[in-house]
Amino acid sequence: MTEFVALLLGVHAHQPVGNFTHVLDDAHIRCYGPFLRVLHRYPDFHFAFHCSGWLLDYLLQHYPQDMRLLKEMVRRGQAELFGAGYTEPVLAAIPARDRVGQITQLSDYLKQKLGQAPQGAWLTERVWESTVVPALADSGVEYVTVDDYHFMCTGKRAEELTGFYTTEEDGRTLDLFPISEALRYRIPFAPAHEAVRYIEGLADDTGQAAAIYFDDIEKFGIWPETYEWVYERGWLKDFIEGVLASSVIKPMRYCDYHRQARTRGVVYLPTTSYSEMNEWTLPVPAAHHYADMVEREKREGRWETSKPFVRGGIWRNFFMRFPESNWMHKRMLSLSHRYHALPDHLKNQDMLHALYQAQANDAYWHGLFGGLYLPHLRRAIYNALVSLESMLDAVAPRPRKEIRDLDLDGRDEIFLHNDVLQAIVRTDGSAAICELDAYTLRHNFGDTLMRQTEHYHRKVHANGYLQHQGEGIANPHERISFKHAIFPDDLQTDTHSKSIFIDQWQAMGEAPIHMQYALLTIGEDSLTFESITGIPGAVQKTIRLDGRVIKARYAFGKNASGRFSVEINLAMPSCDGPAGRYRMGGEILGGFGTPCEIEAFEEIWLEDEVLGGKVRLASSQPVHFRAWPHFSVSQSEAGFEKIMQAVTVVLGCDVANVKKNLDISIEIIKS
Repeated sequence: MTEFVALLLGVHAHQPVGNFTHVLDDAHIRCYGPFLRVLHRYPDFHFAFHCSGWLLDYLLQHYPQDMRLLKEMVRRGQAELFGAGYTEPVLAAIPARDRVGQITQLSDYLKQKLGQAPQGAWLTERVWESTVVPALADSGVEYVTVDDYHFMCTGKRAEELTGFYTTEEDGRTLDLFPISEALRYRIPFAPAHEAVRYIEGLADDTGQAAAIYFDDIEKFGIWPETYEWVYERGWLKDFIEGVLASSVIKPMRYCDYHRQARTRGVVYLPTTSYSEMNEWTLPVPAAHHYADMVEREKREGRWETSKPFVRGGIWRNFFMRFPESNWMHKRMLSLSHRYHALPDHLKNQDMLHALYQAQANDAYWHGLFGGLYLPHLRRAIYNALVSLESMLDAVAPRPRKEIRDLDLDGRDEIFLHNDVLQAIVRTDGSAAICELDAYTLRHNFGDTLMRQTEHYHRKVHANGYLQHQGEGIANPHERISFKHAIFPDDLQTDTHSKSIFIDQWQAMGEAPIHMQYALLTIGEDSLTFESITGIPGAVQKTIRLDGRVIKARYAFGKNASGRFSVEINLAMPSCDGPAGRYRMGGEILGGFGTPCEIEAFEEIWLEDEVLGGKVRLASSQPVHFRAWPHFSVSQSEAGFEKIMQAVTVVLGCDVANVKKNLDISIEIIKS
């Protein structure tokens, strides 16, 4: 038999729910559109295409001409559509019934809009857990793609991974295609002729060999340097023509290969993702130890052998690493349970739409990619969560106060809500508000991010910049660059969560201490705490919900003396952009991105055009006001950058000057 290799090439297009429209437009101009237009010129070059439902909906509305090209390529048998969850959730992280619902919704949408129901599915971030098999099979999916790394973790060798294998779970079967890492790192980074030659080297005379590729389409124009490389310098054109000119490479759709080939046998994969993700899920110092071990294995020439057995964490570790991610996730799970518990006649599509949007993966994790550090992506999750909760309350009201350990940290949270606001208060000793929801604005003002030490801070400290050498372009996994100047102060970590109403006491001549409280009473719309820290005199703190106002009242004992301060962290959507400002009376004091100080403060407005509302912050007595932007240092494929997470306000006073009680109130108003 003549030597032959099937080229199974697939691309995955996705933008996070809540991403800016100018980012979507730029992605289409530099990547999605050019890619489809080039492929359309070569009908014999077969390929697979996956697009998340949220992005596909946008492209169909705003770029119908290019979408018609895709539909034509589907119709003529050139392109195969792949499914997944509609909003691109990590399937393993959402309830089983939502897995089926998300997958079938996208499959139905693809059939309706582009004329083909998918047989295969893309796994978000290639996160594999065997528990997803039943949902995929029950949704009509016959095969998925995962990394060859997943297979090597079972002891498979690279030369065995030129076809698909079969797995099973709970009586359902699913076929698994191993994506070649060698191809992922060559396409499109190596010169086209080298990539073609490598694929030709995989040919054999069995008639079953396949070169399997499925990766982010953003590599073809959005990643640094790639637009010029792929389109202006003609990499994609040269690669396609090189493949079509080859006597041994046959580009095929996955469905055609799957129909004519047979499984290579049974396989059971471990819970894992791609190898870089396994590092990103680890906290410091474990991430340092892992990276050092990898570097040592590479330096000593053992990495290719030891790589499958030197594994880091799993994707769900992000819920352990980041309490903010865990909180969002558990809020989503709770609301999913409430939605599905409703009688069918009370459910509606708006509820389901909000639930699925809250399950989009991007804002739940962080690495070189992932959007946990991006406030607008977390805001989109909370927008969906708060909207869904409001709709559920309208048809199935819940108690005005609830006590439960939502985030599974061993300490209860107390939920207080009315028709316009919800305050969720921790009983961890801080007596602080971890979530403050305004239902009319669909916004959580407590959506901030605590700064913690990250593995990549080592690279920032080193201030290194790696210049790629040789022909081709740099893979972002191998790059170090800086979008912003990063200084040591930017890498300071937080000692406490960035919540609302965090209190601090400083006795004369002593260091400040964070207040600790014990819960005294739970009222109809209020909570009262008593200080338990060793300070002169007692402090009683009462948090009260009153219409659109949340108030903290501090009553100091007769013998109390010292400096008292209250920290308030507010998630303002405009961040350090031009749409947010401080206003006192008729005077604008500056934007949220600049520090602000008022010696005798009683009232200020935080106006935010992105929010579509404003916040009135007031004190019952004159206090010292300081505010500044809370930044964190993040990494992305574009480099290290500083991102504003919240406005931090600290109100301080000498207790001796307080007459009776000190009331700090936050009023939220929709514009």
